[in-house]
Amino acid sequence: MTTYYVKQGDTAPVAAATLLDPSGAPVSLSGASVVFHMSDQARAVVVNAAAIIDPDQVGNKGKVTYQWLIADTDTVGIYLAEWQVTFADSSVQTFPNLGYDTVQIDPQLV
Repeated sequence: MTTYYVKQGDTAPVAAATLLDPSGAPVSLSGASVVFHMSDQARAVVVNAAAIIDPDQVGNKGKVTYQWLIADTDTVGIYLAEWQVTFADSSVQTFPNLGYDTVQIDPQLV
């Protein structure tokens, strides 16, 4: 599980992950699509948007990114996040397999 640290209103750096199967091996995302989900502590959806799959699924197997929008990071707090993959055969798997990634959005000083 990963924690992403972002300041309020920032759009960089991107959220990046390598999606791993339960044994810890990177998952091939060839022919798949990925959606990044983020919700607040009450489980209200904040982000439900397409992620970008690294096109080199040989050298960068399982790597995905999500480019923040200003609206994604405009509210200070701690959020839960996950990556939902729909594979070429239409099967669906959500990462991480256990628990959630977290996103911590801290306030700007000025």
